[in-house]
Amino acid sequence: MQRTTARLTHDASVSPWLGANFWSRTGGPLMWRSYDPKVVREELAVLADHGLNMTRSFYYWPDFMPAPDRIDEELSDRFLDFLDAHTEAGMKTVPTFIVGHMSGENWDPAWRAGRDLYADVWMVGRQAWFVREMTARHRHHPAVTGWLISNEMPGYGRVQGEAPPPAELVTTWSQLMVQAVRSTGARQPVSLGDGAWGIEVTGRDNGFSVRETGKEVDFVGPHVYRMETDRIRQHHRAAFECELASVAGKPVVLEEFGLSTDFVSSENAGHYYRQSLHNSLLAGSTGWIAWNNTDYDALADQSPYDHHAFEMHFGITDSTGRPKAPLIELAAFSKVLRQVDFDRCHREDTDAALVVPAFLERGYPVGYAADRPVVFASLRQGYTTARLADLPVAVTREQDGLDRSGKLYLLPSTRQLLAPTRRDLEELARDGATVYLSYCSGETGTTRGPWFQGLDELFGVRLQLSYGLAETIEDDVVELTFTEDFGTLAAGEVLRVRASGSDDARAYLPVVPDGARVVAVDGHGRPALLRHRLGAGESVLCTYPLEYMAARTRKVNPDDTHRLYSALAEVAGVRRPVVVDSPYVGADTVAHEDGRRFTWLVSQSEEEATVHPAGATGETFHDLDSGARVDAVTLAPFGVRVLELRGGAAA
Repeated sequence: MQRTTARLTHDASVSPWLGANFWSRTGGPLMWRSYDPKVVREELAVLADHGLNMTRSFYYWPDFMPAPDRIDEELSDRFLDFLDAHTEAGMKTVPTFIVGHMSGENWDPAWRAGRDLYADVWMVGRQAWFVREMTARHRHHPAVTGWLISNEMPGYGRVQGEAPPPAELVTTWSQLMVQAVRSTGARQPVSLGDGAWGIEVTGRDNGFSVRETGKEVDFVGPHVYRMETDRIRQHHRAAFECELASVAGKPVVLEEFGLSTDFVSSENAGHYYRQSLHNSLLAGSTGWIAWNNTDYDALADQSPYDHHAFEMHFGITDSTGRPKAPLIELAAFSKVLRQVDFDRCHREDTDAALVVPAFLERGYPVGYAADRPVVFASLRQGYTTARLADLPVAVTREQDGLDRSGKLYLLPSTRQLLAPTRRDLEELARDGATVYLSYCSGETGTTRGPWFQGLDELFGVRLQLSYGLAETIEDDVVELTFTEDFGTLAAGEVLRVRASGSDDARAYLPVVPDGARVVAVDGHGRPALLRHRLGAGESVLCTYPLEYMAARTRKVNPDDTHRLYSALAEVAGVRRPVVVDSPYVGADTVAHEDGRRFTWLVSQSEEEATVHPAGATGETFHDLDSGARVDAVTLAPFGVRVLELRGGAAA
């Protein structure tokens, strides 16, 4: 099962993109009014000295387009000098056109007068004119390596609390903006700058369908600034959203990520950057643009920093240009990219799939949008659990039809499936796959019970639910005691998971076996995990919503569910390329086109950890610099080590 590593290929001199979103410390969004060529060159030099090769830049819309039919030519000339500065530094940039939203404030051109950015034909025409004019002025400059239509347009085109614009309106707007770029003859890649916050990635409808707008653009760019209740989930959050953003079938560039050092210590800022960079690489991202290049201590009296003061300190350098911990991590990441020749690498294929239900992204008749957060949270936790189990997964979407090449299909805490998918899952099992589903009754309290047909036949059970009732989990800790060997789990072993969630979803599924074998029971002797032979494969049912409960629990990872996922991989015959003897260290592999292979070891431990990785076919591990064999790997807190794999039997 293929894990895509799509990448931009238009400009080998700046591939992959590794850079920063850029506002000069002399003015932030108002930098073009007080543009200082010397300071800009100093700022770019620091970035280049630390291995960064590009920036994302911004035409601040109210200043660059002071009237509906006029460009401020003085500012355009300043931007041209800004491009020259990039060339002098050996860097490139991606200009952004419709910059009306920035750092916690919306900034309108004075002449907009409240017109709708999507539905007002004249207003759409003015935006397209601006895009075309700026592209025509700068498209030939060698420093321009791409274009972005907007900055977080969902936060600008509608104020908070308003209904989102219709998707067809947004998609048409996107088409017209991209066409405005292309009408000039510009051939650099284009994307929207919307943050990839559409329903396919977040489960929330904001009008920007990543699936539909993805047809118009050359890459998709997630912006990830999520809050979390679990540090390990947080370290995988950007990676998870990059995986989901691949729905468009286009290269994924982590277009914005970062943090304010008003929120965290310097040390923890470095940890977050390190984890986000390496985990998103393993999730298929092929470009990274940090937010942002510098701090703005001198701008405390200027909006947006006067009211969003923490926005002054998202910089990867301080306001004097000194590197902060995030830039040190970016420099170390840049070195790794060079060492493995990342531009010629790809993720290795896998036999395991994480199934994304169509209910995450589709509004079915008389459906419940309130179910989407449960779907999203359970998938996010399932993804994190798989990473902790050293189990690389490919994302397969129900909406597109399941990829049928896998050996293991994971459906974490699921109750809603389409009828054809239920049929497909049984066919996959009969053809030799293992289908795992843990059941979750959902948080809505409406239409309780499985939303797909034939649970009994698929899993070899007889359902014992009473109509309209959820069987509440009374225990604070759910115990699954294995009554027979199951993969890597021996009879007598116990998995313990903290119970959590809403009154509706904190519930188990009462069943009795009818053809299935009970392989684990709960603390009351009831079936908790059952396996059912179907043709050449089997189905596995967990009667507890393990992933959902973990998703609703603070500081939960790693919980014991990673042991179940390891056992499922063994049962299904899934080859895990590298396995580590600690749930706090995840492993994954990347292959170079010349045949070399590399493993990433990513620690989630707050303390130094020493582990002994094992290759699936007897590979040995070697240091990237010296080539020396490495048997034991000591990782700093939340550290990352990349090693070369050598030898091993044929897979």
